[in-house]
Amino acid sequence: MVSTTPSRRSLIGLDWFTFCLADVQTAFGAFISVYLTTEKWTQGDIGLILSIASVVGLIGRVPGGAIVDAVRSERFAAAAAVLCVGASALMLALWPIFPSVFLSSVLFAGANCVLSPAIAAISLGLVGYAAIGERLGRNASFQSLGTALTAAGMGACGFFLAPRAVFLMTAALVVPTLIALANIRGSEIDTARAHGGLAAPSPDFGRGLRRLLTNKRFLAFAGANALFQFANAAMLPLMGSVMTMRSANWASVLIASCIIVPQVVVAITSPWVGRKAERWGRRPLLILGFAALLLRSFLFADAPNLYFVVAIQALDGISAAALGVLVPLVVADLARNTGRFNLAQGLIGTAVGIGAALSTSFAGFITDRYGSQTAFLALAAVAAFALVFVYLTMPETRPDEEQ
Repeated sequence: MVSTTPSRRSLIGLDWFTFCLADVQTAFGAFISVYLTTEKWTQGDIGLILSIASVVGLIGRVPGGAIVDAVRSERFAAAAAVLCVGASALMLALWPIFPSVFLSSVLFAGANCVLSPAIAAISLGLVGYAAIGERLGRNASFQSLGTALTAAGMGACGFFLAPRAVFLMTAALVVPTLIALANIRGSEIDTARAHGGLAAPSPDFGRGLRRLLTNKRFLAFAGANALFQFANAAMLPLMGSVMTMRSANWASVLIASCIIVPQVVVAITSPWVGRKAERWGRRPLLILGFAALLLRSFLFADAPNLYFVVAIQALDGISAAALGVLVPLVVADLARNTGRFNLAQGLIGTAVGIGAALSTSFAGFITDRYGSQTAFLALAAVAAFALVFVYLTMPETRPDEEQ
């Protein structure tokens, strides 16, 4: 029998799981660009590795969501994925050669295909639809705190020890992540809610897929997310490479600062976004997130010095708070009573993967031929199109009555 009200232990366990999960994911971003640049990798090769991870994410998101819909224990799926992240970090740290980095990127991207829907499913299964907005805001806040504090620690490791130490630290952080997950009581996770309203999804996978792919609001949201990531995914890794070339000794510290600043903003504003999404609706906050991305991309193109870049990153916090809360919240709205909540998350993740794969390759190509400033301006043009697209095509999805 599933408890109707989750215990304090489970809720706190979910807080710390989202916090610790951010810890083990932090290194797989801008720190990879810094690390591989110090290992004498070209920007084209770094962009290729990042694109490989994005392509794996693109291919794996739908199966990952379907797996979470199919398993009887979302916690087990999350635990297996966390272990894969730890293994990928060790491979990257110990063998920074192309075959090993390739396999590490594939393993990490595959694990994320399961982790993202799993944590949203656990959250929805614990608290239900009426409280999911605030719960997602709380998740995003703890995740951001974890990212900020871990980025500071990893920046210190990269500066005082070596960039390689960042990934060894990541592997060690798997242990507290699994301990936090174990504190979430499986008996309190409502399987019906976790799957989007049905106790078990229909075995007809194709029917569920067709139902989502013929929903115009769902398709508009998927397109908006693809465009957002096209403009966003390459931005900080590209700036990380610029920082490394300008000031190799301080690159890890500056990158850590660029991660910490937006995460502090996210930690502060995400609960507010969760509350306002229930009162104002989803659409105004979604537009705000896209507008902040556009402004940030223009400012990156004309940043006068590296320290100004850190300040600009506050805008990334606004976008991250809005999208971090709204993506699973809007998906919950659109997939309600379908039994395919996690499959729907996987489809949105596929759209995100398309955008991210295009972004890193696109930015790397332009940077190698025309310079980083031109690449930032090109990303700004994509961000402008994305803002217009979401304004014109994305309707409000908040139910008239929350149940």
